[in-house]
Amino acid sequence: MKAPLPDNEAARLEALRQYQILDTAPEQAFDDITRLAAFICGTPTAIMALIDRERQWFKSRVGEPNSETPREQAFCAHTILQPDLLEVEDAQKDSRFADNPLVTGGPHIRFYAGQPLITSGGHSLGSLCVIGQHPRKLSNEQKTCMESLARTVMTTMELRRVSAQLADAAANLKTLSGLLPICSGCKKIRNDKGYWNQVETYIAQYTDA
Repeated sequence: MKAPLPDNEAARLEALRQYQILDTAPEQAFDDITRLAAFICGTPTAIMALIDRERQWFKSRVGEPNSETPREQAFCAHTILQPDLLEVEDAQKDSRFADNPLVTGGPHIRFYAGQPLITSGGHSLGSLCVIGQHPRKLSNEQKTCMESLARTVMTTMELRRVSAQLADAAANLKTLSGLLPICSGCKKIRNDKGYWNQVETYIAQYTDA
């Protein structure tokens, strides 16, 4: 069964774009998290999946050869519709997934548990999920760990997003440095009223960062 679109789909996709993460190279920080998820939950597969307009794309994956799958087949497309963990103990007995090609054929998914990756603005971008080929259920401790790991994913993504914005702002200031009165000693910037501001204050007042 194909998952319905979230009510805030347009805003959700725009939020995803702001992180500039789609189709980027693998990163150790995220790979460490997926490996830890697989270890804690005792599953052969763990994935950090982001739900794009027509696909689910994997930023990090353990035990999964593909880098993306169609959104219409994505278990994670269902996960983003709820605020907490989606656990499917036996996909063959779940009407939403029983006829899914990923269940009836390779990789023959039977167990799935996905924790949504939710921004501070309430947009669910995808999920951190674990997958197995046998029916099972996570313990309460494992569920708590999945929630913590998903928060770590979002914290890492948010830090990358803010860092990129600050880098862009700094590059803009560097371009304008020949026109700005900058103290060579304390590195403060004098505004048009004659007051000296910290660089951070100036960036906040005169850029979009």
